[in-house]
Amino acid sequence: MNVLIPGPLRPYTGRARVEASGATLADALADLDRQYPGIRFRMIDEQDRVRRHVRIFIRGDQVFDLRTPLAPDDEVIIVQALSGG
Repeated sequence: MNVLIPGPLRPYTGRARVEASGATLADALADLDRQYPGIRFRMIDEQDRVRRHVRIFIRGDQVFDLRTPLAPDDEVIIVQALSGG
């Protein structure tokens, strides 16, 4: 599946779009971490939850559950919120 990578995570991948595989979101993120070590920790916390500043969309819907099933032709969009004062 196609994964859109936000700017703050592109130092890991070197590009805006990458390919990943997996039956669930957790599997796809694990595949990304195998390809780009350390990227998963930037999105998922120690309790296996999506970090507060990260949003993940599949088929146009925001998802929170890492068990969300994926199809090979799905597009996963990862968005990171920016903050500051």
